[in-house]
Amino acid sequence: MSLQLSSPGRVLVTGGGSGLGAAVVQAVTEAGGTAVVLDRDISAVSSAKAIEVDVADRAAVEAAVREAAASLDGLDAVVTAAGIDRCGRLEDVAAEEWEKVIGVNLLGTVSVIRAALPYLLDSHGRAVTIASSLGIKAVGDATAYCASKFGVVGFSRALAAETRGRMGVTTMIPSGMKTHFFDDRTEQYKPQDDSRLNDPLRVAEAILFVLHQPRGCEVREMVICHEEEESWP
Repeated sequence: MSLQLSSPGRVLVTGGGSGLGAAVVQAVTEAGGTAVVLDRDISAVSSAKAIEVDVADRAAVEAAVREAAASLDGLDAVVTAAGIDRCGRLEDVAAEEWEKVIGVNLLGTVSVIRAALPYLLDSHGRAVTIASSLGIKAVGDATAYCASKFGVVGFSRALAAETRGRMGVTTMIPSGMKTHFFDDRTEQYKPQDDSRLNDPLRVAEAILFVLHQPRGCEVREMVICHEEEESWP
């Protein structure tokens, strides 16, 4: 039996101003859903309501999620695509920059979902967290990013256990994508062959598949990557 697709509904997307988040907004909109974007830079967002906010600022996140939910009269899903990185050996990355990665990638994910929880429980909705292949495979010169993404995986698994039967929780685990995520890195930490980076639209389509699952069926975790991606397995 084929999956009967319905609208993905009312979807809050963090980091929706660019990269994977923007691809998710596009996919949700094209599927008949309504997206609201939370991002520090919303200048490029034209197809959805957008709220300027730093997800590392918990109080600002709580206000932004309330505003987003009020504008949509509730939420059916949250996709936490906001993320940053600071590459380098532990002793070479300033403590403030290292902790900023944790603040955005892990604590930002938690703050957004905590604020959205009442709405998701009310709608029996879904939280889709964006981890990384470096959330299940550690590499050197990436202690901040690995710590944050391993944290996202652990948080998501615990949240899924905690909310079982009341809402859905899915951990997406993408490998490298062809976005501007790598632009501010020094050359040694940039991909040397971007032909092996996945198209973020493919990842967004996988997220849409998750959102289209009928009640009672959950995709708990999904690894998605380019077929020649080397960081996984």
